[in-house]
Amino acid sequence: MKAIFLKEINSFFSSTIGYLVIGVFLVICGLFLWVFSGDFNVLDQGFADLSPFFLLAPWVFLFLIPAITMRSIAEEKKQGTLEILLTQPITKWQLILGKYFGAFTLSVLALIPTLLYVFTMYELGSPEGNIDLGVVGGSYAGLFFLSATYTSIGIFASSLTENQIVSFILAVLLCFLLYFGFEGISNFDIFKSEAYSLDYLGLSYHYKSISRGVIDTRDLIYFISVIFLFLSLTKLNLEKENK
Repeated sequence: MKAIFLKEINSFFSSTIGYLVIGVFLVICGLFLWVFSGDFNVLDQGFADLSPFFLLAPWVFLFLIPAITMRSIAEEKKQGTLEILLTQPITKWQLILGKYFGAFTLSVLALIPTLLYVFTMYELGSPEGNIDLGVVGGSYAGLFFLSATYTSIGIFASSLTENQIVSFILAVLLCFLLYFGFEGISNFDIFKSEAYSLDYLGLSYHYKSISRGVIDTRDLIYFISVIFLFLSLTKLNLEKENK
């Protein structure tokens, strides 16, 4: 698994993909948070609050993480190297997890420079340091688990096809449906009763729950279960390829 992981990391940073993904994420977030006027501009809020960033980041990741993962398995299929990998003395789980952690590491690296936003808000607070670090820490934990889940969905989508564009579109669609789909459906009148709280099944509900600054084991179990589900489905696809 270590060799696959290092291969993925090297492939990201030996080309422009890794730098481009991190750069695009920081530029988009930076423009909306500090330059463009609107609901996401933290300077227009009048108080030290990073909630606009934590509202914006899941939507940016919804497109960027599928862009990272779209080549993971699809490219191996297209080049005919997947069969070679499957005959190597590694298990399918080692192959999947190596690719998964490689892509996930890149998304985490994209988040690290945004800690500068926390420092900026800390300094801009009146008085200095007037920022709820507990909520900020919880929100970063939420982004951590959300990006981990998006990555598992992207790896699964990449295992379905050898076309990277198709893989990207499938991953974006699945991430959107899981993040907003259940919440959107639950807003219909027919689903508004407690018996039909479909939003609980969506990523958005659990992401917002963790972002309040309280780590609930139910939210952790949900994220881990979704990640395991999509990685297991990826393993099933690889087993079909190996037959």
